[in-house]
Amino acid sequence: MKPIGSHNYFVYILTNKHKTVLYIGVTNDVKVRIHSHRNPGLVTRIPFATKYQCFYLVYYERFQWIEDAIDREKQLKKWSRSKKENLINNCNPNWNFLNDELDEW
Repeated sequence: MKPIGSHNYFVYILTNKHKTVLYIGVTNDVKVRIHSHRNPGLVTRIPFATKYQCFYLVYYERFQWIEDAIDREKQLKKWSRSKKENLINNCNPNWNFLNDELDEW
């Protein structure tokens, strides 16, 4: 069991190279999950993200409790494309790919 305060769950948004598709997911390890998206032969692959080549992290939120992360994921998935874009723009206005930041975690 993890010590209190050490739980990390993430809601994340991936896009493709041309930034035309958005994929929202939840995980406890963003780095491993993106690797799963990139490697369709893995058991944990995500068909939508793989099909549309959504491998580029543009947004994420961290949560201590999985229930909160799942609730947030469900909320974001109901949003319109423009509302999702505004969320990304507020934190990442240039839509920089944040994948390299994962190596610092």
